[in-house]
Amino acid sequence: MNLKSRGEVLLPHRSFLSQRWMIFLCIGSFCAGMLFTNRMWTIPEPKGLARTTAMEAEKLNVVSEGCNSRILQEKEVKRETRSIYKEVFKTQNAMQTLDKTISNLEMELAAAKAAQESIRNGAPLSEDIKAVESTPRRRYLMVIGINTAFSSRKRRDSVRQTWMPQGEKRKKLEEEKGIIIRFVIGHSATSGGILDRAIEAEDRKHGDFLRLVNNVTLCHVFLISWLQFLKEKLADCVKNCGLILQDHVEGYLELSAKTKTYFATAVNLWDADFYIKVDDDVHVNIATLGETLVRHRSKPRVYIGCMKSGPVLSQKGVRYHEPEYWKFGESGNKYFRHATGQLYAISKDLATYISMNRHVLHKYANEDVSLGSWFIGLDVDHIDDRRLCCGTPPDCEWKAQAGNVCVASFDWTCSGICRSAERIKEVHRRCGEGEKALWNASF
Repeated sequence: MNLKSRGEVLLPHRSFLSQRWMIFLCIGSFCAGMLFTNRMWTIPEPKGLARTTAMEAEKLNVVSEGCNSRILQEKEVKRETRSIYKEVFKTQNAMQTLDKTISNLEMELAAAKAAQESIRNGAPLSEDIKAVESTPRRRYLMVIGINTAFSSRKRRDSVRQTWMPQGEKRKKLEEEKGIIIRFVIGHSATSGGILDRAIEAEDRKHGDFLRLVNNVTLCHVFLISWLQFLKEKLADCVKNCGLILQDHVEGYLELSAKTKTYFATAVNLWDADFYIKVDDDVHVNIATLGETLVRHRSKPRVYIGCMKSGPVLSQKGVRYHEPEYWKFGESGNKYFRHATGQLYAISKDLATYISMNRHVLHKYANEDVSLGSWFIGLDVDHIDDRRLCCGTPPDCEWKAQAGNVCVASFDWTCSGICRSAERIKEVHRRCGEGEKALWNASF
């Protein structure tokens, strides 16, 4: 009975303890679970992820900076391109402006030349420059340019005293016969010095000089030259981001340049059928020269003289040495045919050709060779007339007695009349055609 009661009493007590402990265990487990859950679900710091993200961000920044720099470079290139286009456009406008300026100056130059010719012919100048320009130019038969130097005063005086008319006779020769005669000379290396002043004084006395360049057109000439030079430079700049007379400095080695400048100047000052170059130590019969030239007046491109083909001298230090001898072939070769330099004549078309192309015409050491070279390749009639290179007496005297009057006389050994200042009077007396021949001649 007691055991049974003990059992019955013990069972309820154990059940009560178990429930209480179960509650405590549940509460403890819950608390422990909450605590454990909070620790387990705390998100750890993403250190590796953070590093990766920073590197990627840096890369993105680099890429972004690269793109920005490219964009800036492209913008800079476009800006520079626009700037270049603007400069080219400005340059083209400048070239067009220069073209107009050069054209206007050339018109003024032509007017100045016409005015100068009117002064020389004694005609009054018109106040309206257009009237001067519209006036037709006088047509002459020939312009004779006597090549001279500063040291040749005695030679010039001897020419004036023999075959070259002076004063009113020279003006009459121009007006009635259409023949212009001038001594041709440039300026000294020290322009405006004592040599130039001496020529100016001589010109004031005789009025028979052609100065290279002419004072009337000097300012126009230099201004146009400068503008054309500037235009060429501007054209070269665009390609890389292609009527001017020149003055002449006297010198023996500059005879080719002087010849070129003389023809270019003469053809622009006077409208003539022929242009002649003669040395100041040569005797000339003017009427016979005119009669010879008029026979070829109908031919457009005529080159008249005593044609020769001398040896090309390669040896330095000798007279007529040719520095460019190698252009003419092997040693011992000869030049092409050309007129001897003492006297030759060319027609207007050839003088105009020289004037228009003077900047590209090559100059050799000898001026007669240079002139002949300028006509190679052109359709030119070469007239070989031996009366243009007769000898001094008795040669020219015998020919005159036989009815074959010489155009020009000189000594080959001296390339002119030996001691011409003293001997040209004798040559003129014995071989001259006579004054009546000139004034009775009809061209």
